Amino acid sequence: MTPSQRNPVNRKKLPNSKWTAVSPINREKHFLVLDWVFDEDGVPTDEIQIEAVLTNVVRQIHWRELEDAARWKIGWH
Repeated sequence: MTPSQRNPVNRKKLPNSKWTAVSPINREKHFLVLDWVFDEDGVPTDEIQIEAVLTNVVRQIHWRELEDAARWKIGWH
């Protein structure tokens, strides 16, 4: 992935950030990052929880997936 194909993601600002899926599945297009996934010791992992705004379905993904501009746009479009 070249720098022009990457979204700038600031790890500290991820919780409560808004994202749009470039290719929506099941009409789920807009997502809100809920928070980091924590391990059993309370330490944040590299996984985040995202919630589809339309269906309220919560998924867990690696935070770096949001850097892929071919799959995600920053904000709601």
